Amino acid sequence: MTQELVSLTIIMAVTAVSPIVAQLIPGRFIPQTVLLLVTGAALGPYGLGVIEVNDAVKLLSELGMAFLFLLAGYEIDPKRLAGHQGKVGLVTWIITLGLAGLVVTLLPFFAKQGINGIATVIALTTTALGTLMPILKERNLEGTPIGDAIISYGTWGELGPILAMAILLSTRTGWQTMLVLGAFLTICLLCAMLPTKALKTGHRLYRFLTENANTSSQTLMRLTTFLLIFLVTISALFELDAVLGAFAAGFILRYIIPDGSKSLEMKLEGVGYGFLIPVFFVVSGAAINVRAVAGRPALLVAFIVMLMLIRAVPVYVALSLDKRENPLSSHHRVTVALYCTTALPIIVAVTSLAVKVGTMQGDTASTLVAAGAITVFLMPLLGSITYQVADVHPVTAVREIAHTPSDWRTIVHEHAQVRALLHHQDRLKRMAETLDALEKMGTMGHGDEYRAELVKRARREIDRQLKELGLDPQLTTQLPHNYRYPKN
Repeated sequence: MTQELVSLTIIMAVTAVSPIVAQLIPGRFIPQTVLLLVTGAALGPYGLGVIEVNDAVKLLSELGMAFLFLLAGYEIDPKRLAGHQGKVGLVTWIITLGLAGLVVTLLPFFAKQGINGIATVIALTTTALGTLMPILKERNLEGTPIGDAIISYGTWGELGPILAMAILLSTRTGWQTMLVLGAFLTICLLCAMLPTKALKTGHRLYRFLTENANTSSQTLMRLTTFLLIFLVTISALFELDAVLGAFAAGFILRYIIPDGSKSLEMKLEGVGYGFLIPVFFVVSGAAINVRAVAGRPALLVAFIVMLMLIRAVPVYVALSLDKRENPLSSHHRVTVALYCTTALPIIVAVTSLAVKVGTMQGDTASTLVAAGAITVFLMPLLGSITYQVADVHPVTAVREIAHTPSDWRTIVHEHAQVRALLHHQDRLKRMAETLDALEKMGTMGHGDEYRAELVKRARREIDRQLKELGLDPQLTTQLPHNYRYPKN
């Protein structure tokens, strides 16, 4: 027990320090997740050996992964899946799966590396939506057209591989697998329907649960945790991956509470991101054999390149073909595609399962997990760069500079100024929407009225500056398709 507590103490010290370190890094371009993984690898059994991954730590790590996928499933709006962009996202993922199957089967490189199996195919089609959600929130992308596109395509990049793992990596025959999945689906439907029926009828039990949700009983939090552990346990009993049960729990929770619950969300995020999820990432890092990764640099680089070609390119093409419904600029389409190529938790899950059944070597799994960890750092970084570059319109700027080279300073300044103005306008738009919603509900206070007045003043000032730059304020919502720079 002493060794377990020592390991857990070190892990929690790492989780406590990582956000401080991430804040101190100029530009904050390294997500906390990367720091947790790197530190776990450095202190784990293949590094300094300070952290011992024993049964107790493994259990907490499994619970961390369960909470991560619970929150990922909870973030998914069923209406989004059934909507136009959700359907396009599903078709795109299916195409991605087919491409991955062809590449892994036909390219000799994968056979030489011993990774020409189904596990590698699934790993190449994944999007770490659960890992991306906090990054999207930190970078104020949530609720924007870009953020919505990332979630729509990323949802299938997480849900699709989870279902593929359950079906394609099963050791059972086809009909046995479908029978087990059918039984699991029936249990999930019962878990979703019973609370929903109690909610609609206003049952006394439902009233009791809601009335005591924020007391020492914490009824809703306890029931949510029970639902999560129950479905993860059912997954284990059915010999399915725990990821499926955790994701299903989150999806069911969103179905039961379609409009969400701020109080419950704060508690789940507190337990998840405050304790269990960081433990999962540190332990995942500790499982990386750094020496094995260093010994196979070609596989590391090739896997990241293949992720970009197989996952990012189809997403970009789908967005380009769907421009009428999703009018994003080419830069923003690249941003969405790069974010959707972020992959880690599913890679951890699928490689662990492959190692367990003997279809993948441990050293190979370490390399693929390391590649996934790099994408958590690299893809959001590249996506952030393209997102910032998009509104500057570098191609237009170059053309203008080529036309009048002597005015290059003025041109660069104006392009940068436009981007800053549009960024502020986007924030003002979201604030205005929030204030409108408060006004409709009749809950706007004195402070909110003051904010509304500030929004109006800021809008007038931004419109004035846009006009000075030769831009029509009425067309800024259509940027970057439909705006004009001043003639030089």
